[in-house]
Amino acid sequence: MRALLLLALIAVVVLVVTRLPAAWRARLPSPGERPRDELVKDPVCQTYVLMSRAIRSEAGGAPLFFCSRECAARFERGERRV
Repeated sequence: MRALLLLALIAVVVLVVTRLPAAWRARLPSPGERPRDELVKDPVCQTYVLMSRAIRSEAGGAPLFFCSRECAARFERGERRV
């Protein structure tokens, strides 16, 4: 009976250990993929904001992210820093 319990325990441990690396790999983003809620810096007030909540714009082909419409308007007017 003891041998059977030990064998079952070993089988469970082997299953858990062999499946963990696959579960870890599934959660990691691929090298070219950005995380969903990456922090980006507002070029006007220097505040960090979640990319998903930022006001997006573009200048010279480069993406810009702002914390608010006010900062985006200041950038448009040429006010680079608060």
